[in-house]
Formats: sequence, C-alpha cells, structure tokens
Amino acid sequence: MTPTTRVVTWRGTAAIELCDGSTIAIVVPELGMLVASWIVDGVEVIARPGGLAAVRAGHTTAVPLLYPWANRLARRSYRAAGRDVNLRGVQLHTDANGLPIHGTMVARPEWTVAAAGGGRVRARFDFGADRDLLASFPFPHELEVAVAVAPGRLTVDTTVAATGGCAVPVAFGWHPYWQLPSPRRRWSLVMPKARHLTLNRSGIPTGRAEPLAAGPISLDGVGFDDLYALNDRRRIELTDGDHRLRLDLDPRYPDAQVYSPLGARFCCIEPMTAPTNALVTGDHPVVEPGTRLTAGFRATFARAVSPEPVE
Repeated sequence: MTPTTRVVTWRGTAAIELCDGSTIAIVVPELGMLVASWIVDGVEVIARPGGLAAVRAGHTTAVPLLYPWANRLARRSYRAAGRDVNLRGVQLHTDANGLPIHGTMVARPEWTVAAAGGGRVRARFDFGADRDLLASFPFPHELEVAVAVAPGRLTVDTTVAATGGCAVPVAFGWHPYWQLPSPRRRWSLVMPKARHLTLNRSGIPTGRAEPLAAGPISLDGVGFDDLYALNDRRRIELTDGDHRLRLDLDPRYPDAQVYSPLGARFCCIEPMTAPTNALVTGDHPVVEPGTRLTAGFRATFARAVSPEPVE
C-alpha cells in the first residue's frame, strides 16, 4: 500500500493525516507541529492528558516540541553564543517554582507547510520574524520539522538553520506522552547504560551523577522525573510484555528526561539535544552561521516477540 498524506479535520482542528497501512499519525501544524495521535494496528500509542485544550493553554500533551529550551532554566537570565539574555519582564510559561519551562513554542501557530505527501509532512518556522520570540532567544534562524510514518514507525526530524548571520545555541527537545494498552502496573522501562543525573528540588542538575546499568525498571508503584545522559546506544523501550514501544535517538540527542508521575497513564521519554538548564550552564552545541543541525528520533511500536538485548 502506498503511504498517503491528506488534510483532515481532527477533533475540530485542521490537521495533516499521515497513513501507511494500519499506521496513522495526526500532525497539527497550527498547534506548534504537535503530533497529536499515532495509531498502530488500532492501538493509540500517544496519550493526551488535558486534550488539545491543554496545548492551547501552553501546557504539554501528546508530542509537543520544546523550543528553544527543553525542560526548565534555573533563572531568568543566561549567556549563550556570546550574548547576554535577560528574561525578566518577558512573559513565559513557568513551573511551580516560577522557573521558565518548556520554552516558548508550544502551540505556536505560524508554521508553514513546505511539503506534504507519501506519508510525510515538512513545515518551517521563521523564528527571526517574531519580536516576542527574539526577546527570550535573540538568535534569528529558521526551524524545520519533518514527520513521517512507515508501518509501525513514527519519525520526527528537527532542523535548526542559522540563517540570521549569528550562531544559534541548541538546547531543544520533544516531550512525547507515550502509553501502552494495559494497566500501568505491567509497564517496564528498559534503559541502556547511562548516567543518572542528580537533580535538586527544582529539577535542575547539580553536577553529580550515578551510573545506571542497562535493564528493565518496573513502573509498578514507581514515579519518574529523571534525567539521563545516554551512552552510544541511545535506545529506550517501554514494554508490558505484550507490546513494545522502542525509541531510537540519533547522536544529536545525548540526553533524555523520563517523566511519569506515580499512577499516571503515560510515560514521557523526552529526547533532548542538551541537558536541563543548558542555556545557563553553556552545556549545549551551537549552529554556526550559514550551517544547520538536524536531530531525529524514531519510535517503533509492535507486539513484543522476544526481549532485545540492552547495553
């Protein structure tokens, strides 16, 4: 069957439907290129706590882009790519401690679809054209997101193009809300070897870390809001014994946050191009003028046949 792409109305909102056989994804460009749904063989793999109303209010649900920083910043100022940035007085989404969280691009509507067809959609955003965005991240550039499906697979590629004549700091990520069609008590997170970064009470890395051995971790009675520095094998799985969701990150995603509060019917496995608070600490890559950086992740969902080895 040939993959298809078409414009649809999904839950009252204009959207792009990507389809390849029994794999269907819904992308909503006007809500920040939100990946709102991913169905494989009749199973919805994406959770939507709060629904689309939560996204419109600036909250995260489904699979939103966190840009230009993932997670949170420890304060309302930073120095990156040679520039001092003061966030005082800038309206930002904040966490319970008043810290800027999830960047500024959740539900931004100004995406332009550049190409669509064959089970794929690609859209662009001119970051340098918006004064409000530049107030918190004064690095003009262009942003591109491409989403594609194949049988049992969802691929998301994000590209930062430094077109504004200055270097662009890179500290973005995605915040996918994954779910399995079984009770949470059966879920296990299968991690590769990694460093488990110690966070303070505000969720900011302290600089300390402990080694994490590869293997499964049960979610039965366990909650997560944890940051990991991954090794060369950037594969994380969520399984219930009958189904396996596998997330493969390319080398541009060296870090991942796992967020799954105790009792929640979702597990967020969040690819990150830099650790939490990277704009403040300087622990992030930079795209030089006239160049671009692409970071991609691939999710695969299927019935579990046999456990795969972890490293």
